[in-house]
Amino acid sequence: MSAMVNLYRRNNLLDKLPKTAIDKEDINILLSAKDYLNQLLQLIDNATTRIYLTVLYLEDDEVGRVVVDHLIKAKQRHPELDIKVFVDFHRARRGLYGQDDSDGNAGYYQQIDREYPNFIQFYGVAVKHREVFGVLHLKGMIFDDVMLYTGASINNIYLHYQEKYRYDRYSVIKSAALADSFSDFLLNRLITSPCVYLFNQHKVELSKGFKREVTKQRKQLSRTHYEIDNKEGDLLITPLIGLGKRGNQLNTVIEQQILTTEHKLVLYTPYFNLPGSLRKAVTKLLRNNKHVEIVIGDKRASDFFIPEDQPFRKIGLIPYLYEGGLRQFVKKYQKFINNGQLTIRLWQHQGNSFHLKGVRIDSRYHLLTGNNLNPRAWRLDIENGLLIEDKLSQLAEMFDQEHQEIITHTRIISHWQQIDSESDYPKTVKLWLKRLHRTKLDKLFQQYM
Repeated sequence: MSAMVNLYRRNNLLDKLPKTAIDKEDINILLSAKDYLNQLLQLIDNATTRIYLTVLYLEDDEVGRVVVDHLIKAKQRHPELDIKVFVDFHRARRGLYGQDDSDGNAGYYQQIDREYPNFIQFYGVAVKHREVFGVLHLKGMIFDDVMLYTGASINNIYLHYQEKYRYDRYSVIKSAALADSFSDFLLNRLITSPCVYLFNQHKVELSKGFKREVTKQRKQLSRTHYEIDNKEGDLLITPLIGLGKRGNQLNTVIEQQILTTEHKLVLYTPYFNLPGSLRKAVTKLLRNNKHVEIVIGDKRASDFFIPEDQPFRKIGLIPYLYEGGLRQFVKKYQKFINNGQLTIRLWQHQGNSFHLKGVRIDSRYHLLTGNNLNPRAWRLDIENGLLIEDKLSQLAEMFDQEHQEIITHTRIISHWQQIDSESDYPKTVKLWLKRLHRTKLDKLFQQYM
């Protein structure tokens, strides 16, 4: 083991955190959004004691209604079944971008409760007083003692219910200890907070003290951790959570583990906008002759991308801003691409979008997370993840297969000039980018999106 790796493993936070052991047979990686849909419905149908869904949103659309219908039927089969859905409070109360005159998904949740009283409890979690400053970005769905962990939410595109899909990562883990850990956090840390609202019966009216209450809750959440009985073994999972810039457990573990890379780091992110600390970590690896592979969504595969034949909105600038940052990064580190240390892959498949994220360090550490590995995730949203330590590389083949599936629709960038520049962009985009650059709002824009 290199001296650098030994140095970064001293005082490693991961070694101090509780973790649980699992068997190789207890984890399964799904390879497509269609598989995600099938597995989600199957897990709902088979559950008998508890179903806790934690997602950014459960959409009032065709597949959202299919999922809720399966939840209702599961409750009818097993009246004692406890069903709770946790979503972001602000996201649930508005429509999609461009649909401002809407009660959002919260109206749908209230409708379901009127038709099936107390079948499903829908909770909205307010992380900040406004959505732009922070959202509930926790992941992890519990079905009895099984966890389905994915960065995906629940709507037509995430579940590939119609023509298009949004590609993510999907893992199914059988572990009572892990399921209990996530469930205890939801029941004992979230529901008990005054800023977690039950949407079921009435339209939520915010109190005058809403902003103050959210601020207090945020401080409390920034100090919370998952609790789990420590159990040693050759295949370990550590549940991680983080919120805010200081004392962020998830951020700290990601940074520290990246720096322990002995051979190769693989990093997945939908938006190339790495926090400064991660850029520094990647730079250190390259300068110490390690290999780094970064898989990113092409700007056309961004969920913010607006095709030229559709009306343009300012939210559509985000993919272009990220692409500009990627172009600068590749230009700066071109020498590492030339010598084979750095591989940049851009994902694009027809009109579909790319939303997957995570980290793989050698064949030993695998991070499953909804964290986009960008400044917003690093500072504003509450995020979580599962860090798998595979001491004997028992899961290497499974994760290799997942990686090969992920890179199927990627192209390798061998030179920075292969990436579009502003001169290649549509006229409207160029005009808006000039305004942002002139006022320096482009930097601010990337911190909040």
